[in-house]
Amino acid sequence: MRVIVIGAGILGASTAYHLAKTGAEVLLIDRKDQGQATDAAAGIICPWISQRRNQKWYRLAKAGARYYPELIEALEKEGEIDTGYARVGALSIQTDAEKMDKLAERASIRLADAPEIGEITKLDENYTHERFPLLAEGYSSVHISGAARVDGRALRDALIRSAQRHGVVLIHGDAALEVQSNHVTGVKVDENYYEADKVIVCAGAWAGQLFQPLGIDLKVSYQKAQIMHVQVQDSHEDSGSWPVIIPPTDQYLLAFDNHKIVIGATHENDVAGYDTRITAGGMQEVLNKGITLAPGLANSTFQEVRVGFRPFTPGFLPVIGTIPGWDNLIMANGLGASGLTTGPFIGSQLAKLAIEMELDIDISDYDVRNAL
Repeated sequence: MRVIVIGAGILGASTAYHLAKTGAEVLLIDRKDQGQATDAAAGIICPWISQRRNQKWYRLAKAGARYYPELIEALEKEGEIDTGYARVGALSIQTDAEKMDKLAERASIRLADAPEIGEITKLDENYTHERFPLLAEGYSSVHISGAARVDGRALRDALIRSAQRHGVVLIHGDAALEVQSNHVTGVKVDENYYEADKVIVCAGAWAGQLFQPLGIDLKVSYQKAQIMHVQVQDSHEDSGSWPVIIPPTDQYLLAFDNHKIVIGATHENDVAGYDTRITAGGMQEVLNKGITLAPGLANSTFQEVRVGFRPFTPGFLPVIGTIPGWDNLIMANGLGASGLTTGPFIGSQLAKLAIEMELDIDISDYDVRNAL
């Protein structure tokens, strides 16, 4: 079977990788647009303490988190040591004891159905600060031992390298869908035509443009994120094993090897076009919130700001499946801020859908028609 995957972010890379492992002939196409969500993202794999009430989202996020150890083990066996993934645990920090108790209770209730949560431990201020020495005073925390962090760029690259070893061909260019009546026959890239039995669109914030010539109106919006990387002084112990910091606000801190700390991120709606500029206001917002949480970051060395567009579909719930009225056309979109949690797993399901294998989830919960 010949399959074309359009979009080589975390979702497309995972889809191509899983397809290739089944023996499919796979072409992966990417335009290398600036602002790809995966390229900017550092992800927190800890969906179990989320206050989101949408059970369909939670089931998908839980499945995504559960899938990670299996995927990372497979990649490592194939020689991919730098996956950007580490199970370092998470500290959900609070100054309100009652809220901390509720958070621990919520995690404990979910533990029965998600043993991968690991141990749930309430830590006082001293222990919390010991685990993440840069933090401000006054924070206690709930420690979730099963939580992990991942560098989206590193994991995407590992998936693509491994996919290529399994025969996937990666090309860069502007893809256009080729059709005969309601039958998608392949893709044209510049002047070259590539035939396929199935085409899978994983184009994130740009997918709407791809579908427009077919008269398909995909309701996908996007939110701009600016995320900052800094390096703390070498006097600190290496930060690679520090837990993820999840505060009560929309900010977060992730520590990586070599004293690198990622401070994230802005949530910018109503952006005019695909505006990939690093803005003074965005940097100020990230730094103000980050240094308030962790004053120890004030003396860190600035490295870079990355910009990405999180794609959203109506109801802030991903859509997955075949597009009604069109033969051989499959898509997934709308992963939003949970893209690194759910993307690798959804990619595995898109691969199964393309080759007509039984899926591990009921994708009727994520009906494509919800975004059309």
